[in-house]
Amino acid sequence: MAKEEEMRKAAQIVNPLPTEMRVNIDHKLPVDPEKEFRNIGEYFYAIGDIKNGRRDKRLDLMEEREQQMGVGAKGGFALPEQFKGDILSVASQEAVVRPRATVIPAGSPPDSKLTMPALDQTSAQNIYGGVVVTHTGESLTMTETDANLRQVSLEPKEMTAYIVVSDKLLTNWDACSAFITTQLRKAMSGAEDYDFIRGNGVNRATGYINHAAAVVYSRAGASAIAFADVYGMLARAKMGGSMAWIASQTIIPQLAAMVDAGTHAVWLGGKDANGAAANSMPSTLMGFPILFADRCPALGSKGDLSLVDLSYYLVKDGSGPFVAQSTELLFLSNRTVFKARWNVDGHPWLTEPIPLEGSTANTVSPFVVLE
Repeated sequence: MAKEEEMRKAAQIVNPLPTEMRVNIDHKLPVDPEKEFRNIGEYFYAIGDIKNGRRDKRLDLMEEREQQMGVGAKGGFALPEQFKGDILSVASQEAVVRPRATVIPAGSPPDSKLTMPALDQTSAQNIYGGVVVTHTGESLTMTETDANLRQVSLEPKEMTAYIVVSDKLLTNWDACSAFITTQLRKAMSGAEDYDFIRGNGVNRATGYINHAAAVVYSRAGASAIAFADVYGMLARAKMGGSMAWIASQTIIPQLAAMVDAGTHAVWLGGKDANGAAANSMPSTLMGFPILFADRCPALGSKGDLSLVDLSYYLVKDGSGPFVAQSTELLFLSNRTVFKARWNVDGHPWLTEPIPLEGSTANTVSPFVVLE
């Protein structure tokens, strides 16, 4: 009892809001069933039960959000903080970009346009943003220079996902919790990942494949990947960061058959006495990790293989997720449609490739895309 009392006092210091306004983020304190939902399944059940004319009073303790900024029609309930981690946590196996990108939290107001200064490292300047170092010598005048700055803007765009749940499953909200959490998380992270890789920037994030900051490397042969393509891409990569290959699974046969000028296998390595590959499929290529992403274009298309440093990719989170349910769409079939909305934006930090210090005619980029 003494230990529990200590935990309660510590929680009040960290979060001095009234009990009914607090969220049980760390799950260490006991959940008050009169004021908090036990899990996300019970939360969805409470929202779904609205169509039956019953409204859980715990929903009234949560802030209702508008469907769209400036519009009065209500658009659902903000997901409780203690469940956001369940929905928004993304494992590297589920998404490629977000776990490795530079993520900017929502802030306040969460959906407003974020503009921040950045060094101008374009070809008109240099990698140091226009700062020039000179050898002045004794009593000589130092050359006056300015640091050149530019602006990077991100504005979260709305994304929407929906899921259909049978009312029977919904009443078993313990089982429903795992199902909804898993399916929503995978769908939401998959949609984000697609945009971060291939998005065109129209009402969505801008992917690195088609961004002006990418170096587009022309492959030696159509619908093929040769060893010359691989080391040619490496020569155009911005060194010094945490690089990885992002690849479509459809290129595996090309990698398996890849040989150098001496016909030595580059990726799979040697063979055993029966002529089979002696080694398992490698997790690296030219010493850098290779990640197979379902959202990459197929073999022969631009972006089937990329060499990237995703720390140069910015992700700006906005508000959400917000959850609402349909009261009519599938009413007669005893199913409920849940809609989740959230806001996010993303694009590369640079605006174009960077000139090499020792050879300004040659440019490099943290995003090298095979075409």
